[in-house]
Amino acid sequence: MRNKLVNERKRRNLTQKQVAEALDISLVYVRKIEKGERNPGRETMLKFEKLFGIQDRILFEDLFQVCYDT
Repeated sequence: MRNKLVNERKRRNLTQKQVAEALDISLVYVRKIEKGERNPGRETMLKFEKLFGIQDRILFEDLFQVCYDT
C-alpha cells in the first residue's frame, strides 16, 4: 500500500471517488494505485503531484527506489 498517497488524500478529507473525478481517471484505477496493484504512468503521477502539491517522488517513493542488483 502507498501509505503517503493514502494519508495525503485522507488528510485533505477527500474520497477516492473525489480524487478520481479531480484527476479524470477511474475510481477503480485510484484504488489499485493506492493499494500498489497498479503503477501510474508519468502523466498520472504528475496529476497526483499537482492535486496534492507534493512531489511524485514522495507520493510514489516505491517507484523511484534505486536497486543495485549484482
